[in-house]
Amino acid sequence: MARENRHTDPSKPLRLLDEGDIPRLLEGRKDPLVLVLDGIQDPHNVGALLRTADCAGCAFVVLTRKNSSPVNETVRRVAVGAAESLPIVQANNLRNALARLKENGVWIAGTSDHKASQSLYAARLTGPLAIVLGAEGDGIRHLTAETCDFLLRIPMLGSVPCLNVSVAAGVCLFEAVRQRGGR
Repeated sequence: MARENRHTDPSKPLRLLDEGDIPRLLEGRKDPLVLVLDGIQDPHNVGALLRTADCAGCAFVVLTRKNSSPVNETVRRVAVGAAESLPIVQANNLRNALARLKENGVWIAGTSDHKASQSLYAARLTGPLAIVLGAEGDGIRHLTAETCDFLLRIPMLGSVPCLNVSVAAGVCLFEAVRQRGGR
C-alpha cells in the first residue's frame, strides 16, 4: 500500500528556525538524533537529506544560512513533505549551533573520508547524537571538524572514493537507527 504523500504547497512560506530554538527542540527528547548539514549546495541533495532525516526519525535538521542551498521549491518538492514536517534550523554560525547542541548533552559526530580513523560501524551511535555531513566535494569544513567530538568514515571498498552526500546520510542515519534498536 502506498504511503500518503504529505507534500504541501511549496509556494506557501516555510518557517525556518535559528540556533536559539535548539534547546526547545531538544526538550523532553530522550536520545535525539539530529542531522547537521555543513554547506550542502545542491537543492536536490538538501531535499533528499531532509526526506532521509525524516524517515530516520531525526528530531530536526541544522543547515547553514551561507554557502548552502536555500530551502526553496526544488528542495521542498524533493523532500516530499519532510521540509514541512521536520523542524529546520538555519544557522547563522554552524559552530555556535554545534555548541548549543553540546550544551544540551548532544555528542557531535562528523563524517570525513580522509580525516577519520574510526569506521562508522565501530562507533557507538546511541544516546543524544548529531551527525554532521559536509559539502559535495569538500566535505565538512576544518573548523567544523575541530568542533566535532569524533570523526567517522564509511568504508569504501570499490574504486570510487566517496558516496553522494544524501546516500552517505542514509548509511549513517540508519546505522544509528539500527544501533538504537530500530525504533
